Amino acid sequence: MPLEIRPVTAADHAAWLPLWQGYQRFYHSDIPEAVSATTWQRFLDPTEPMHAALAWRDGVAIGLVHWIFHRSCWTTGDYCYLQDLYVADDVRGGGVGRALIEHVYAEAQAAGASRVHWLTQEDNAQARLLYERIASRSGFIQYRHLFP
Repeated sequence: MPLEIRPVTAADHAAWLPLWQGYQRFYHSDIPEAVSATTWQRFLDPTEPMHAALAWRDGVAIGLVHWIFHRSCWTTGDYCYLQDLYVADDVRGGGVGRALIEHVYAEAQAAGASRVHWLTQEDNAQARLLYERIASRSGFIQYRHLFP
């Protein structure tokens, strides 16, 4: 069955939300509903640098991707941060994740971004097999400090 990837619209919230919740479960996170509601509204606001797309097969949303354009001190163009990528459990390994990443590549290139970058957990072995084929590992380690 063909795969269709398209930007989210206001009508897609009911399809997006279960995937977003599945993503949170995968990463053992519990994002407050108010944050998810704000995030959804940002995706729909054309003045926001945040974007989202869903992968559809046979009328069912089976994957999501979120990306954010941001400035860099190293280039005149923006960078593109692929923040969230999730594919439903029952269709993993079938090329959906790759197609979603390639969608972001195309969007970033069309917007004049000089790179797409993302993070994943070290133990996300299945995803890392894909990432090693379609991108270069930067060699950087992420450090962070969370505020209460």
